Amino acid sequence: MAEILSQQEIDALLNNIKSGSEQKIESSSEKEAILFDFRLPNRISKNQLRVLRSIFENFAESFSSFLVTKLQTVVNINVTSVDQIYYSEYVLSVSNPACLFTFDVKDTDVKGILELNNDLALSLVDKLLGGNGLGSKQTKIITPIEQKVLRVVVERVMQDLKKAWQTIDNMEFVIERFEPDIDFAQITSQSESVLLISFEILIGEQSYLMNICYATFAFDNILARLSSQKLSSVRAIKHYGQTARDVVTHHLSKTSVPIKVELGTSMLSVRELLEMQNGDIIRLETKVSDDQKVRTGSQLLFLGRVGVSNNKKAIKVTKKLLEEHKSF
Repeated sequence: MAEILSQQEIDALLNNIKSGSEQKIESSSEKEAILFDFRLPNRISKNQLRVLRSIFENFAESFSSFLVTKLQTVVNINVTSVDQIYYSEYVLSVSNPACLFTFDVKDTDVKGILELNNDLALSLVDKLLGGNGLGSKQTKIITPIEQKVLRVVVERVMQDLKKAWQTIDNMEFVIERFEPDIDFAQITSQSESVLLISFEILIGEQSYLMNICYATFAFDNILARLSSQKLSSVRAIKHYGQTARDVVTHHLSKTSVPIKVELGTSMLSVRELLEMQNGDIIRLETKVSDDQKVRTGSQLLFLGRVGVSNNKKAIKVTKKLLEEHKSF
């Protein structure tokens, strides 16, 4: 039964409202409630998420370079988000049919899903097979032939992931299988949390989405190593302690450069060329005593004299021309 206020209590309440004291009491006692979901503890801290974003930004840079080479067009890849969500939420966000490649990390329990947007997958197949990437298809189902073509791209994703994760440890990512239906690509239970990394891939003027999903329950050991890493250093372990200049210089010093020697030139008519026989001699415009040109591609680098060294044909560099070509 509702409690009935006396006239004295009603008068006191009205006086409090007129003076504003009642409102002050209510405003001072109000506090914003923060909901806490005990089923989904935050396995990954904010600092760890920043390190993870740096890792996947390095991956995006490396993978975009590969796509530029393969597709012969401008490609930009941006990390749009790094989130922790329920696996059930991720499942609901995946279209059907989908283009999913499950993978795992060798010698660990870590499993993941690489999700390519169907439009992205079909555009990649079209471009890799010589098209312009703008072709249309009645059905979004990825055929076995298209899966084989996409596997080249997915294997490169696994390589670039390994390269990016060298910041933390030397992990080998292995493709498990292709799945068109998310219900059969089960990497964890519906109530478990997952780490979802979303990418925006810009190919020319077209924009596509790509997701990488990890089951976080097996990430505990990796997260422990993430906590012990310096947040400012995102460099492969084998290059730790070296500057970027040292790493680039080291790789450049081992890079092979094709060198060719131009012994001379001559002008022949078509008739003379057709009448040539075995044993004929072509007279060059240069003399034996002249210096020969040494090139790499179309760039003239050195002048040198032809000779023999250790019973092998050789050329002795007599003049360096590299300083004279500042644009090289």
